[in-house]
Amino acid sequence: QAQLVESGGGLVQAGDSLTLSCAAPALTFSKSAMGWFRQAPGKEREFVSAITWRGSRTYHAEFVKGRFTISRDNAKKLVYLQMNSLTPQDTAVYYCAARSGTPSLTWDGYDYWGQGTQVTVSS
Repeated sequence: QAQLVESGGGLVQAGDSLTLSCAAPALTFSKSAMGWFRQAPGKEREFVSAITWRGSRTYHAEFVKGRFTISRDNAKKLVYLQMNSLTPQDTAVYYCAARSGTPSLTWDGYDYWGQGTQVTVSS
């Protein structure tokens, strides 16, 4: 059973934009750093973006190249991933994760995960 819930995935064309959302219970979200990871078929899970619990600092993988932006709304208990200029290489299942304290750039640093949302980018 998923501890976080992602939504917003779908099928888009190259160059399009898409925003993913992640909902979490209050006890999980409160003072928790949030992160986004993705996993394509036959590949390892990789870091995409992360954000501190107050949203004051953000981190992004190099391959994002300024195209993705992570943000959070603590009142709504939501974290977002705004994805612009999507390419077929961005096709993957995107996962939301949460951890206590500061953000981590590795998947094993997170305690809570969602089931993922599929993002497919056609050319």
